Amino acid sequence: MSSVFRSRAARITLSNLSPGPNSQHAQKRLGRGQGSGRGGTSGRGHKGQKARAGNGKPKAGFEGGQTPITKRFPKKGFVNPNRKVYAPINLDRIQYWIDQARELLLSGCIHNVHDGIKLLGDNAPFLKTPIHITPSRASQSAIKAVESVGGSVFCQYYNPLALRDCVKSRADRISAAPTRRTDILWYTDWRNRGYLSPEAIAKNPKVEERWKELSKQLLSFKDQTFDTKGIKKM
Repeated sequence: MSSVFRSRAARITLSNLSPGPNSQHAQKRLGRGQGSGRGGTSGRGHKGQKARAGNGKPKAGFEGGQTPITKRFPKKGFVNPNRKVYAPINLDRIQYWIDQARELLLSGCIHNVHDGIKLLGDNAPFLKTPIHITPSRASQSAIKAVESVGGSVFCQYYNPLALRDCVKSRADRISAAPTRRTDILWYTDWRNRGYLSPEAIAKNPKVEERWKELSKQLLSFKDQTFDTKGIKKM
């Protein structure tokens, strides 16, 4: 007759906690005499930059005092902090993905959304299916081609958080409104099919009540007048 014994793991408590094996080492004692093996110069050697107190290492890019290569090379241009990179998508590619019945983002039609999607009108005659799309930007040729087959284009502003919610199909948060002057002028212009233009507010079937109020507030500057009677001309 054989019996099987199963060993149970001991319960972990404060009384049996201990460091892992080989996880702790004795501190290296320096400057305690020649008999310790690390006395005198304490393992630093005789003199030199690395023997001094402190870090002993120069900053990244230091070349001993000569002009570093980062200063010797000429500089040209600048990096625009307000630059935005839009992922392009052409109409013929959208029509091909519709014929294949594939999802645009997950299937690789759009590899990276970057700062938004821009609809382009290359190979517009290949588009046969009416589509209703809300990209970040759209070219004039793309707008004309989509509307000619019965579709619609409404360009909507997406900040990074709203763009991530759009990619993740999340609709429980309110998307931000444009705040920069260039964005306000762009998304309130019907020629660009901006979603905050009065024409888009009237034609868009998915318009939100908040957009109507935003459109009035952002376009109020066009009706404002200034009193110039008390201003002296130089």
